[in-house]
Amino acid sequence: MKLKLFLLVLILPTLFWSQSEDLYKSNTVPVNLMEKSNACIRYNNIQIEIVAYNKIILTKKRIITVYNKVGDRMLRAGVGYDNNINIKKLEALIYNADGKQIKKIKKNDFIDESAVSGGTLYSDSRVKYLNYTPISYPYTMEFDAIVEYKSTAFVPEWNPLENYYTSTENSEYKIINNSNVELRFKTSNFEGFNIETLNDFHYKATNLPAIPYEEYSPDFDRFTPNVKAALVDFSMEGVKGINTNWKEFGRWMNSTLIADTQTLPENVISHVKSLTKDIDDPIEKAKIVYNFMQDKTRYISVQIGIGGWKPINALEVDRNGYGDCKGLTNYTQALLKEIGVESYYTVIYGGSDGITHIDKDFSSTQGNHVILCLPNNDDYIWLECTSQTNPFGLIAGFTDDRDALVIKPDGGEIIRTKQYKPEESLQLTSANVNFDDSGSFEANVEIKTTGYQYSLREGYQNRDMKEQDIRYKSYWGNINNLTLNDIQFINDKDKIEFIETASLSAGNYASKTGDRLLLQPNMFNVVSQIPARYSTRTLDFEIERGFKDEDHYILEFPDTVEVEALPESVSLNTKFGDYSFSMEPIENNKVLYKRTYLLKKGEYTKDEYEEFREFRKLIAKHDKAKMVLKIN
Repeated sequence: MKLKLFLLVLILPTLFWSQSEDLYKSNTVPVNLMEKSNACIRYNNIQIEIVAYNKIILTKKRIITVYNKVGDRMLRAGVGYDNNINIKKLEALIYNADGKQIKKIKKNDFIDESAVSGGTLYSDSRVKYLNYTPISYPYTMEFDAIVEYKSTAFVPEWNPLENYYTSTENSEYKIINNSNVELRFKTSNFEGFNIETLNDFHYKATNLPAIPYEEYSPDFDRFTPNVKAALVDFSMEGVKGINTNWKEFGRWMNSTLIADTQTLPENVISHVKSLTKDIDDPIEKAKIVYNFMQDKTRYISVQIGIGGWKPINALEVDRNGYGDCKGLTNYTQALLKEIGVESYYTVIYGGSDGITHIDKDFSSTQGNHVILCLPNNDDYIWLECTSQTNPFGLIAGFTDDRDALVIKPDGGEIIRTKQYKPEESLQLTSANVNFDDSGSFEANVEIKTTGYQYSLREGYQNRDMKEQDIRYKSYWGNINNLTLNDIQFINDKDKIEFIETASLSAGNYASKTGDRLLLQPNMFNVVSQIPARYSTRTLDFEIERGFKDEDHYILEFPDTVEVEALPESVSLNTKFGDYSFSMEPIENNKVLYKRTYLLKKGEYTKDEYEEFREFRKLIAKHDKAKMVLKIN
């Protein structure tokens, strides 16, 4: 019996080592995890030990096999640090396809640099990361780190599926609570994935195939597994906080991070009061203060203060003339307070690539941006304070239509920012086009945009002539031999309208066949891209923002040309939106082209995707409809 026990003790470590060795060999990845994968997470173990409300220890081991250059982005071998974060261990090992170790990177060999961009004035955040250039593919990396945090407001999350085209063989997440601090957590999207709950705060995922990207898919984090954790009592750079819910968390932010930062010089207080002394409407007062702030300050990133969350004092912003999103928002709020206009500091996720929400059901240190909220009867006006040119109240394209944490005097509240309806995001294109009998033309075109479409085009006026020429020739890529003769811009910040007026010409736009000319009457707003086709769509899809386009062109032809045939009118009405166009002759050999395209915001099932694709396909087809002219 003793002999059997002795042999078992010898055999078990051998078996474990054999299995571990397999993780370094590229050919041991299960076949289903190699399909559509740029990389495979072979083993990812995250262990978080809560020692006290002001101390947690993160131990992490990560083994990943990378198949190509795109997969290099998934190495994620790095650790951020500052005065409150101590890196105890940092090491990486590289293995070739056969599992042989070919490189060892020690802590001092990691690149060490500022954790923020070059546009940051000063910051105390740094990062150590691995910048490895492989000699061949596939290869495997093992990354080990032990990190001690004195700031416990940011507990690492768990995302067993990390990105599109990345599979996971094994991933484990465990929190060991050795303190008397209450721990809150939230699990999301476990259903349909191979995930075990081993016990409280201990989860394991195995054999998760890669998910390929599909057009119009929702944000990746909205449908993949996730665990969030937070301490009820936490420390943020030595300052104790409380986080039982959003209301309490907001109250702590207001009293600890914001309340003592809104001092202003007396001369500035007197000045803004004099600017608004004859105004009764609080919104009109706010517009004057907003313009004052824009003229006086500029944006520059400042990543210091309590965890990068405390705004610098309004007095300092006023003296220096610059600040980050926190400082400029806080400065604007302080100015408004002095003239009796109520406003609220607001934490949000800003981004133009997709809409990310503050999780309304789980309070924690979320968000990457700060804006200002003004109550306006039963609604709110939202102010982006980092732009010197942004119109008052415009947030389209960066912070619109998402849940945000609004810090009110009595605590935090989750409120959805403005959603721009299609009719509020207009693009109106009008044109007068004069053709000759060779099919060449000269035209004057006006494009007027509002709402989200304003945010897409405003800024063109700041480009040099060469770049403007490139942009418009790309936008009107359906017109060969295009010459942009002149372009003028009007940015009406009061109406929030951006107007582009262009004079242009092109030779031989119409194609000639014998004594006939064929031309496409939709010249200046053509939908050419059709959503990708999938043999089997696997993900639901979303149209994040709606818009409306209206086009009116008058096409004028010489007496030597006769309109012989016009395309028939079209009207499409679907759950996704509406489309119509028509053509009719008017006086003096002129033809009027009218087109309307409205796309609706919405969430749809994967089974509806082909119907949506067909709608877009029909639009692209009708946008290319031709008219026929006869040369007399």
